[in-house]
Amino acid sequence: MKLIYVADPMCSWCYGFSKEMAELMEMNPEISLEIVVGGLSAGSNKVLDDAGKRFRLMHWSKVEAISGLPFNREALMAREGFVYDSGPACRALVTAIKMNTGISILKIFRAIQHGFYVDGKDVTSPSELVKILSNTFALEGYPVNDDLILTMFNSEEIKLETENHFKTVKHTFGISSFPALLLEDHGEIKTISAGYMAANMLQEIMNKISNQNDSVLCQKHS
Repeated sequence: MKLIYVADPMCSWCYGFSKEMAELMEMNPEISLEIVVGGLSAGSNKVLDDAGKRFRLMHWSKVEAISGLPFNREALMAREGFVYDSGPACRALVTAIKMNTGISILKIFRAIQHGFYVDGKDVTSPSELVKILSNTFALEGYPVNDDLILTMFNSEEIKLETENHFKTVKHTFGISSFPALLLEDHGEIKTISAGYMAANMLQEIMNKISNQNDSVLCQKHS
């Protein structure tokens, strides 16, 4: 069995949901996790005006209320000429996946989210993203040279792999909104959640699926 978390680093509901995912993975250490990035606003070239900022702050308030996680509203409102392009942040996660450091990919994903939502970092900036990755690697006992990370981040391989993530989300999974959580079991993919859901509720759904599978197996062998 494998969980597939479909998300975007600059999706505020994914920021809240990642906290629930961390709790869920603690409950299920035997299950592997794959994160597939969706490119929520990848490639956008539209500058975020005050109305756009207020629209996002409305969502941030909802996520904050349900998750209890902090948001740095001042950093967003103060940023001038900001283009809400999630492509670079998605590519940073794909870079980390390809580096295969052995560090929890959810931990790296949450570090990118924390950098944006709490520290107020510009995660559309490659240099900022490299710092977030290198700091996370170092804290986990896996120091990596910043230039190496940046080289991988800018490589055609990583750009192509990021596009493959977007295509998988859209065409294979048929998902257009985030977060979503899927369960792959013996080649079959089932939806656990299409949207934010608390960890205990996610666990209940997983238990039901597991019990159904056990029942089917018993019937086949009876």
